[in-house]
Amino acid sequence: MSLSDTPTKSPNALRRIGLVMVDLQNDFLAPEGAYARGHTVSPEALLLPARLAPIAQAVKQHQGLVAASLFTLWPDADGKPMISPHLLERRPFLRKGDFAPGSWGQANVDAISPWVDVAVCKVAYSAFFNTQLDWVLRRAGVDTLAVCGIVTNGGVASTVRDAHMRDYRTVVLSDGCATFSDAAHQAALTDMASVAEVMSCDQFLTTL
Repeated sequence: MSLSDTPTKSPNALRRIGLVMVDLQNDFLAPEGAYARGHTVSPEALLLPARLAPIAQAVKQHQGLVAASLFTLWPDADGKPMISPHLLERRPFLRKGDFAPGSWGQANVDAISPWVDVAVCKVAYSAFFNTQLDWVLRRAGVDTLAVCGIVTNGGVASTVRDAHMRDYRTVVLSDGCATFSDAAHQAALTDMASVAEVMSCDQFLTTL
């Protein structure tokens, strides 16, 4: 099934596509980033920016909207990052300055940054939770949403389910996502197939 198979809201309406790239940030992926310092980088995730840049470019060429979520650690009054206890337990290497708002580490990696129309700061898994993403997408007329990024069973899965709950027609780019094991990646894709279409980046380009 292609993205044009489902009837649009009116006979004359055109389906507008949005692309959400989840957490493709320097502190997650760059050699000088926080996660590299903590030796917690998925090799598969490092391949995503180069693979997804042409996808973002194609979406823009088809008058779509490209959005990115930026995981953010907001500083407290003393400048220390406010980190959820469960995250600090799993990532004890996180420190002052990591994922700080406006910092190099918080920013999108260079390969995708030229194609991003809007970026939202987030503090939890989903790109919708406590952000203005839904408002921006609806104002832009987006009703079909493709989701990619990291990690498949975390930020991507949470964003996909939230998109589904908000009645977006949702697509998951299967090779546009990555996590720390292939088993976890495949299990997450299988789970998301209950609420979204799962297709490769090449298949998605064909539907455009």
